[in-house]
Amino acid sequence: MKSTLITSSLALALGLVGFFIGRSTQPQPATQPSSLQQISSQRQLMDQNSSASPATSASRSLKSSNPAADRRSPLSALDRLAQLQKINDPMERTRQWLMLVDSLQPEEFEAFVAAYRAEGIPPERMSEYAVLLTAWAKVDPLTALDYATKNTGNPFARQTILSAWAGIDPDAAIAWAKSNHEGEGGNPWMVGIIKGLAFDNPELASSLLQQMPRSIERGEALNQLLPALISEKGLDGTREWIANLQDPALKDGAMTRFAERTMQTDPAGTADWLIAHPSQATNRMLDDALYVMASRNSQEALDYFNKLPAGELRSNGLRGIINATAIKEPQQAVALMNEHANDVTDRLVEQFVWHSFRQDPATAISQIERLTDAQQQEAMYLRTLPRWMERDPEAASNWANSHPLPDSVRKRLNVPAKDPF
Repeated sequence: MKSTLITSSLALALGLVGFFIGRSTQPQPATQPSSLQQISSQRQLMDQNSSASPATSASRSLKSSNPAADRRSPLSALDRLAQLQKINDPMERTRQWLMLVDSLQPEEFEAFVAAYRAEGIPPERMSEYAVLLTAWAKVDPLTALDYATKNTGNPFARQTILSAWAGIDPDAAIAWAKSNHEGEGGNPWMVGIIKGLAFDNPELASSLLQQMPRSIERGEALNQLLPALISEKGLDGTREWIANLQDPALKDGAMTRFAERTMQTDPAGTADWLIAHPSQATNRMLDDALYVMASRNSQEALDYFNKLPAGELRSNGLRGIINATAIKEPQQAVALMNEHANDVTDRLVEQFVWHSFRQDPATAISQIERLTDAQQQEAMYLRTLPRWMERDPEAASNWANSHPLPDSVRKRLNVPAKDPF
């Protein structure tokens, strides 16, 4: 195996960690015996004969600048895996791990992967696992996929293998993905392939993405492709790519993700783009753009808001400003709501309550009466007042006893009726 595998494997591993966060990543127990059980006597003998620290002994037994020399070492790959467990320094462990993986022969991978998995893979070791699977995919992808299919229950391993294979032989990887997926839903194996193609062949990756049906898997694939498009096409080119998407749901998802990436550096420009391309993403994201603006310069945000036409856009823009203001200055946020009462919606009131509740619960709850939906109003009282009563029973009780509340809320919270006199 070529030494260039080390660099490419490490780069891929770093990307895979963020991509698969939140997934169920604990692999099923392998049927192979533990590598540590296989060589426990060997480890004990080495410990008895060494006066160095465990980490130093492990490093010495693993170190080599020549993978071929590693393969001629008296210690097998499984022996060296056991010694690697003694290295606590993350940089040293990474160096030794890459050398070890790069030294594996094609016929050694299956037993090595089984032994590695048998020890359990904590989240902080998933990048190592990704490097190992990537290396296997580069020399024998079909065997690697067959093993993963039989021994793993979640898509992480197969997607990782397919991502590496797609970079070498995209046609073969795509054929495997299509022939190993049943049903009309999103193909999870295309996620790995699109990730592997995103930077090397974004046009093919884009074509594959647009062939996928609306699904969670398509959203995951879009997350992998979008950074590559921005890198390849720039912001303007990516906007053009989004504008040319034919599937409305895919276009909406791409607009949302793109706006999330650009609003921190250019909230006004992002808001302009959203308004120029009205969609569900506009309704969802415009308040976020105004939130970022208001967090940095409240007057700039208000100036932008005052130029918006009456209607949903204006209400959405005000919501972002109110949310940003309510966190630090609830009273000022209320003043803005009063000043622009015609633009206040029930959704805006709800978000004001949650953004201001921690800072000023009395002010937050006092605005619930603005809600026009009686059931929604009751639900908000029942979600906020009990929390305040837990934090500050005296203040909450005094407020409840001196302010009008729906009778149903008083009964549920056992608050006496307010004395009309």
